[in-house]
Amino acid sequence: MTAGDEMRQQGGSKPFTPGTLEVKVRLPGEDIPESYFQCRYDVLRHPLGFPIGSERLVDDSEAIHAWVERDGVVLCVGRAHLIDASSDGSAADHAGPGASICPAFGPLQQINSQNRPSIQIRQMGTRQQGRRQGLASTVLAALETNSIQHFSAKTGFLQAREAAFSFYQSQHWQMIDSPYIIEKIGPHHSMMKQF
Repeated sequence: MTAGDEMRQQGGSKPFTPGTLEVKVRLPGEDIPESYFQCRYDVLRHPLGFPIGSERLVDDSEAIHAWVERDGVVLCVGRAHLIDASSDGSAADHAGPGASICPAFGPLQQINSQNRPSIQIRQMGTRQQGRRQGLASTVLAALETNSIQHFSAKTGFLQAREAAFSFYQSQHWQMIDSPYIIEKIGPHHSMMKQF
């Protein structure tokens, strides 16, 4: 895994021929290719009518990023960041104006050393042509492993869109708190995993 890899951007829904899958990881402070952010936008923001730029988060430079690409095309993305020891995990949904606020995680509302250090998984998404191939499981596992190694994470938290809830359950994440709606995005479930 080297910094600065150039990757082609995927346009349209062109069918893929079998090729070599590559898992790439960038640690905090390392360069992240634009094609990674383009995949985040195409999968997570564009379908909701959000503008370009809404796929960016203010702490992207402090996060671990993982993705899978085939023949230079980014198919699946995700990121993990360390939740500040004084934070309950609530945050803006994106860096731009008018961002919705994602709620706190119940277990982090009380300072508790058994849950810290904690990370949050965000911005997980897979292009249509990459779905049902185990790519999201691969990205999630890379984020979990690297979070344990780099951040010494004991627990992980995430806010799953309703459609992704069963996927995270299959990866041993447990629902916590009550379901809720994130404005402009839809129903979500907060989830947690002990590492």
